[in-house]
Amino acid sequence: MEKEITWTLPVGVDSFTEIREEKHYFVDKTMFISDFLKNKEKVTLITRPRRFGKTLNMSMMRDFFDITQNNIAIFEGLRIMNTEYAHMINSRPTLYLTFKGVTGKNFDALKLSLAHAVKEGYYKHATALNKSECEENEFFAIYKAFKKMDQETDTDKRKIDSDVLKRSLTVLIHRLYEHFQKPILLLIDEYDQPLIEAHASNCREEFSSQIYGPFLGDALKGNESLGQSLLTGIQRVAKESIFSKLNNVAVYTVADETYATYFGLTETETKTALQDNGLKLLDSVKEYYDGYRIGDVDIYNPWSIINYMKRKKLEPYWVNTSTNLLARQLILTADSEFFMDFETLIKEGEVDIFALLDASFIELESTETIWGLLINAGYITISKKIGMEEYVVRIPNFEVKKEFRTIVGLYTNIKASNLNGLFNALFDKNMNRFLMLYRKMILRHLSYHDIIDENSFHMFFLGMCMASQGFYQVMSNREMGHGRSDIGMKSLFTNDRPHIIIEFKTGKNVKKESENALEQIFEKAYYSQFAGDVLCIGIGHDKKQCELVSRLIQVNEFGAIAPEIT
Repeated sequence: MEKEITWTLPVGVDSFTEIREEKHYFVDKTMFISDFLKNKEKVTLITRPRRFGKTLNMSMMRDFFDITQNNIAIFEGLRIMNTEYAHMINSRPTLYLTFKGVTGKNFDALKLSLAHAVKEGYYKHATALNKSECEENEFFAIYKAFKKMDQETDTDKRKIDSDVLKRSLTVLIHRLYEHFQKPILLLIDEYDQPLIEAHASNCREEFSSQIYGPFLGDALKGNESLGQSLLTGIQRVAKESIFSKLNNVAVYTVADETYATYFGLTETETKTALQDNGLKLLDSVKEYYDGYRIGDVDIYNPWSIINYMKRKKLEPYWVNTSTNLLARQLILTADSEFFMDFETLIKEGEVDIFALLDASFIELESTETIWGLLINAGYITISKKIGMEEYVVRIPNFEVKKEFRTIVGLYTNIKASNLNGLFNALFDKNMNRFLMLYRKMILRHLSYHDIIDENSFHMFFLGMCMASQGFYQVMSNREMGHGRSDIGMKSLFTNDRPHIIIEFKTGKNVKKESENALEQIFEKAYYSQFAGDVLCIGIGHDKKQCELVSRLIQVNEFGAIAPEIT
């Protein structure tokens, strides 16, 4: 008998109260509150990829602690209510801010966007904080500045004074403390978003030093009105003026075990959630959405799992446009040291790299911080920690591999859609279409200056091979048979797609060179690495001209050719 489903799935809902009141499906993460209280840290920063439940957890913290609410009913039956901390529900003055919507194309636009995020705290508490008091105080002056900003009908004339904005957070915390006579709990979701935007808008140094550094730093440094603070984001900004004098920040990255199980879904939670919603944790689901390692825990992307449960289709749901843009910019401007490891990641599926997880690319643009961003943003995950800042990393799953194609398309300067078309033709063994598309890519994206020898085409094609990730294991210059093949592609789904071997040659007679390349595949028995259908391709090049010949064979379990297919 199937389990009766009495809930709805909270796709796009990140409000804890809404999830509980509307009877949405909920995975109990309330012991996060218990661990936060046990650790007793003044300022805590937790870095996680987007779509991993940071906002939901922050709203849960707010709804548990906020002294102005009465939320015993919505926490009823949850694990935190069976702990020694149950009595602390709605006992602390709490200030919750989210900066995930802070955007702007220039310095003034960013200032205004940050002001709109902060004003919500002023508007929420204005009535209580001004009650029975003289209006001539700094809090009320800032409140009026926000009101004036909002009342300006001409959007081009809306503005906020820099000094007012810098002081706004600290003043609000002080006034809340004076009113409640209790230290404040400060919660800031996506705290690094303003700096990411400032970096993208080429005003990061100005914005950080003139606005954001004093704004956030003064609130967190030596503020006696502040009890505890919890910040979430993608990365730590360690050396900016925000944290330059703040040495008591407890930072927990994706490499740390503390809080590891609270962001994302563990395998047990994923299996239970799927079963509760009439589904199973199949290998195909794991291939799509598993693969993240946070601390020593296997974690699934919660956004993707919820969407899969809702739509019951294995599709890529992980979308992160702002971080994608960031990753693109970094990869396009990276140095040769990064690209060497990047190509190894494409070829081998994993790579040994040095990465800085607790420093930001925007303060130290280096190979280590680029890898750190890709780890923190969820594009790659840590398989193994080797030593100080040294890790073995891999692309976590098929979903992210598909997202990664866009970045690799930029690496080869080819659109992801064109890469998909090329490899779809290859997978379907449509050699005429494959050759047509391959010729177009060489004409459009390879410069005569880049074409030196057959290795030029080898590396160009290898860069495009990321489009096959999730379908194939790509091998480059790997020992096969009696030699080393240029490109070997082992099919991960042998019932649907053949294994592929590609050999490149250069010379004036491109037809002859393509035949020589194919002949080498058979002379060296490169195909003996595989079992099943093997598509062997020889490609001859002369600058931007090329021809190919191919042969589809079947290889038995002993590495020998069976009777010919074509």
